[in-house]
Amino acid sequence: MNPVGRLRGWPVALLEPSLLDQPVMLRPVRVRDARAWRDSRVRNADWLRPWEPTNPETPLYRSSVGPYVAMVRTMRREARQGQALPWTVVYGGQFVGQLTVGSILWGSARSGQVGYWIDERAAGRGASIRPENHASRRVVEKLGFHEEGLRRRYLHINGAWRDHLCYAITIEDVHGGLLARWRGILSAQRSGTAS
Repeated sequence: MNPVGRLRGWPVALLEPSLLDQPVMLRPVRVRDARAWRDSRVRNADWLRPWEPTNPETPLYRSSVGPYVAMVRTMRREARQGQALPWTVVYGGQFVGQLTVGSILWGSARSGQVGYWIDERAAGRGASIRPENHASRRVVEKLGFHEEGLRRRYLHINGAWRDHLCYAITIEDVHGGLLARWRGILSAQRSGTAS
């Protein structure tokens, strides 16, 4: 069997039901999260507007759950095809956002892109990025991602095409994995030895 073929499909089933590092949990997106997703998106419209990619042809925020259900179906299809890993972010048992590893490429390229959004009420606790988004830049830098360059007019956000800084990390950069590195950062912060 082709090794890439074995990697494709929804791999989270192997990790069932979630990735957990209390009080944060990542679990697969669910259709039944539609109301929490919609409520969070509407409540956080102003908070997300400066950072959230938009489609110039469609409205940014809608009040129905239809767009969420369509998104979940698309993400699940992409996950089964090995093109995405869509996660719901849960903090203290409450829905607080979404993290997606998308645009996954196999073969000789072997790459993907990470995007996320967090409810304002959960922000600050505990990859291309707009240059002025210092909080997100600090997160990826702490994890060991390296700035690679500027992509001009990379994504449409809040009514205009915006520049983004690109960050990257390779498996050789993270011996032991990102979760172990993040736990080390948190431990150092708790003991007062982190920068």
